[in-house]
Amino acid sequence: MALLAMAGIMLASTSPALAHTGHAAGGGFLTGFRHPLLGADHVAAMVAVGFWSICFGRAAGWALLAVFPLAMILGGVLGMAAIPLPGVETGIAASALVIGLAVLFRTNPPLVFAAVIVAFFAIFHGYAHGAEMPGAANPLAYAAGFVVGTISLHLCGAGMGFLIRGSQLATRTAAAAIALTGMGFLTGML
Repeated sequence: MALLAMAGIMLASTSPALAHTGHAAGGGFLTGFRHPLLGADHVAAMVAVGFWSICFGRAAGWALLAVFPLAMILGGVLGMAAIPLPGVETGIAASALVIGLAVLFRTNPPLVFAAVIVAFFAIFHGYAHGAEMPGAANPLAYAAGFVVGTISLHLCGAGMGFLIRGSQLATRTAAAAIALTGMGFLTGML
């Protein structure tokens, strides 16, 4: 199932071959969809959210998966409107580090606190998506694309977490890899 999801994501993120001149890449849904998939910092954090959601159980896990895209939309609007938000790249990198460490150390705070953490980081991710929207893009189509791309990554992370939940070694190894990726971006090593 996870392999099928990854294949679908990869197929959806391909670009058309524009062999003739005059094709304008306006940047709609597919441009937005690809945006979270093309940045390792976004991928690590969004997979981490999905992974962490498995640690909370069904209902609570779904709540985390809903909070992130909703808060990300707010950040996207701020980015599209060019409203200054300090520390965007730091917030994005820190999200993978913090959530990766939460999974690594089996940290399950109260759901409300976890949702606040997820929402806080989602605003930075959304801001980056919105600020990098191509000028010719339809904002609604572009936003729908980055939301669907993000949800796809969350589901991949949740699927991964579900598949390896019985193995403490696999869970901790995956969480450590996510946290190290976040640390790499935070320190500028990646």
